[in-house]
Amino acid sequence: MRHPFQFLLVTILSCFAALSAQAQVALPNSATSEQSTPAPETLDSPEAVREMVATMSDDQVRLMLLERLDAVAQSEAALSTAQPTLTEMLANTWEAFYRPVLEVLWLVPSVPGKQVEAVSNFIATFGGAGILTLVGLTLVALAAGFAAERGVLAVLKQRKTATHDPDTSSLASTVGFLGGRLWRELFGLVVFYIVARSVGQLILTPEQLAVAAPAVRNIVLIPRVAAALLRFALAPKQPMYRLVSVDDTWAAFFYRHFFYLSLLLGLGFFLMSFNIRFDVPLSETRIGAWFGFAFHAYIIAIAWYGREGLTRMMLGTDPERTEFDARLAYAYPMFAIIASALTWVVANIVAGYGYYGLLSTAPHLKTMFWLLLTPLVDTAIRGLVRHLQPAMIGTGPIAEQAHRSNKRSMIRIGRVIALGAVALIVAGAWHINLTAVGSAEGGSAFAGNIVEFIIIAAIGYVVYELISLWINRRLTRETAFEVTADQAAGEGGGAGGSRLATVLPLVLMAAQASIATIFGLLAIGSLGIDITPLLAGAGILGLAIGFGAQKLVTDIVSGVFFLIDDAFRVGEYVDVGGTMGAVEKISIRSMQLRHHRGNVHTIPYGSVEKVTNFSRDWVIMKLMFTVPFDTDPNRVKKIFKKIGAEMLEDPLFKDDFLEPFKSQGVFQFDDVGIVMRGKFMAKPGTQFTIRKEIYNRVRNEFKANDIEFARREVRVDIPGMEDIEQLDETGKAAVQAAASSAVDHQIAQQEAEAAAKK
Repeated sequence: MRHPFQFLLVTILSCFAALSAQAQVALPNSATSEQSTPAPETLDSPEAVREMVATMSDDQVRLMLLERLDAVAQSEAALSTAQPTLTEMLANTWEAFYRPVLEVLWLVPSVPGKQVEAVSNFIATFGGAGILTLVGLTLVALAAGFAAERGVLAVLKQRKTATHDPDTSSLASTVGFLGGRLWRELFGLVVFYIVARSVGQLILTPEQLAVAAPAVRNIVLIPRVAAALLRFALAPKQPMYRLVSVDDTWAAFFYRHFFYLSLLLGLGFFLMSFNIRFDVPLSETRIGAWFGFAFHAYIIAIAWYGREGLTRMMLGTDPERTEFDARLAYAYPMFAIIASALTWVVANIVAGYGYYGLLSTAPHLKTMFWLLLTPLVDTAIRGLVRHLQPAMIGTGPIAEQAHRSNKRSMIRIGRVIALGAVALIVAGAWHINLTAVGSAEGGSAFAGNIVEFIIIAAIGYVVYELISLWINRRLTRETAFEVTADQAAGEGGGAGGSRLATVLPLVLMAAQASIATIFGLLAIGSLGIDITPLLAGAGILGLAIGFGAQKLVTDIVSGVFFLIDDAFRVGEYVDVGGTMGAVEKISIRSMQLRHHRGNVHTIPYGSVEKVTNFSRDWVIMKLMFTVPFDTDPNRVKKIFKKIGAEMLEDPLFKDDFLEPFKSQGVFQFDDVGIVMRGKFMAKPGTQFTIRKEIYNRVRNEFKANDIEFARREVRVDIPGMEDIEQLDETGKAAVQAAASSAVDHQIAQQEAEAAAKK
């Protein structure tokens, strides 16, 4: 060869020669060479390729290489465009499903004979005496393992530091007790297997060990490990330590049948290894398919007959479970049945396509294992949230609602994380790389888009819940306003909530809407849909709203500035353009005022010109007392001062005062008596209770000091009243009627004068 690249050409052409039975090559004439060497008619060996290349010029080699590369590209393009139709894919999948089933049914008559053949080979290998020896020595190894296990467990039990039963009301204590017991049992099983295996290697031959080891591992060890895990989760004989919410009957039911299920699984693994060991291939009996069918059928039977227990297990003991939790609990048994059936179908389809190596790691069994753990995982999530959730510091409906929302957000985040972990584990069991699903074209690209869509949606949902969690955790520290008895009876001016309690719900709504929009568009874009028209449409819609809903925009903008100015908060008593009431609700465009008589007024922010707040920081209340003209004002002032000092020392009222009750002296003289005025400064919402107490104490002190409240008196001078005793009954009645009429006239005149003064 005259140039190095000819070696690369030889290698490529050799590959084509190995894949083709016959390849015809027509060597073109070179325009720059004087002679052209015809190529051999067949290239059926690397030697022929090398001989042909050796006789070619450089230009002929280049041209031939380009033609071959073009031919390869065209062939690959043709293969890539020849994608099967949906009908063909469904037909192929159906054929892949029923063909293994038919093969299994077709081999049914030969299964007993093949199994007898495996046993015969076993007997022929070891003989009758050898089998008895194998069984006896295996039992000796097992006895040694059991003895070592019991000894280790006895030592661990003696070294336990806990001398009393754990507190069953504490999740950490219960889990610690069950976890410690599980650890000791698993450690004992490890010691059992190591000792049994070591003794077996000492007393058994390699041929005997090849039979005994799988039997011990599959029939003894797997069921015992499953029993230890079931005792941790179900505690069938110790209900006080049970992690799941089921009674003793259902705990015993699930413990018994799941143990039998693990025994069936171990027996299947052992029988398959036994047949392979004694020259009966699995393809001749398909006994693994029968055990797989029995495994899934047993799961379906457990889910059907134990559906009530599974539902109770999923419901748990949480008194704050939602309707979604209840529906999920009632749907889980049917979900387990459908999931088991679908897993069996998928395993058959995989076998039908010939991927027996994929099924060798039992991915369908791993899938069912994690799906059956769903109740325990969900119970663990809710239990951890219930015990790890911070306590509610604030009071009132806002803090209580935030506390519940906080708990639900933590549960939802835990469920999404658990679901993602299970999805990754199941995908790994089936050897599916979720990060590389969309690297190919066609169906694989569509599947990759779906996976990307789910991942983005899940991340967006977690971010959505994390924002809700953060804001609700802040709201649980807030103390919401409370309507006092005086406000409910017709008084206004109560204290409102904090600024955070007012603003954070609006921030939460805005943040949730923004996150849902952003991640929704990202998820849609991951499906290959162009979101540019959506963004353009949103811009046009926003422009249309800006022109057609100017009043709405005015309301929203005005509300933003009102909130920035902190003009009002939820619970405060305000006057908005003559409309009075407590701020009950705030939205992005309006506020709702609850009048102290029960009326609810909805006021858009854009129509608010002035806000008068009666509940901000402090309240001054002035009280009027009218005493007779002959009362000493200094005595009244001393009484007011005494009452103020006593109330400052009263634990019921001392924290509500900002300034004590004191006298302001004589306010005015009216036609009844002297008007004395007192005042006090208090926290908003407490002034009404203080006012009632002051009225009661002033009345008692006035009575103790012989001071009377001034009364309105009407005196009427009727001429001739001194001779009334000389009149008869008719005359007396006429005089009394005239006097009553005069009194009523005088009272009406005084009331009219008073109204005019006001």
